[in-house]
Amino acid sequence: MSKHELDKRKALLLGQIQQQRLDLSAGRRNWLEATGAYDRGWNTLLSLRSYALIASSVVAIWSVRQPSFMMRWARRGFGVWSAWRMLRTTLQQQSH
Repeated sequence: MSKHELDKRKALLLGQIQQQRLDLSAGRRNWLEATGAYDRGWNTLLSLRSYALIASSVVAIWSVRQPSFMMRWARRGFGVWSAWRMLRTTLQQQSH
């Protein structure tokens, strides 16, 4: 290959690389726009982590001091969850 052909080939490859970089940049921008809501939600969740740690500590202490209160709310929560599952199953069976 002559020097001229190598320079021509090099210029062609550099052009392709530049185009690929532009395509990646555009794809990155589209990806960030599409996942922006999830990122904001995740950051909000992470910012609430310290409050969740404090709340779980309070609940742990409270459950030791008043176990009947926690058991009563646990049973209520389980009842609501069971009712929701039954309702969802019933609605799915009716829709088929």
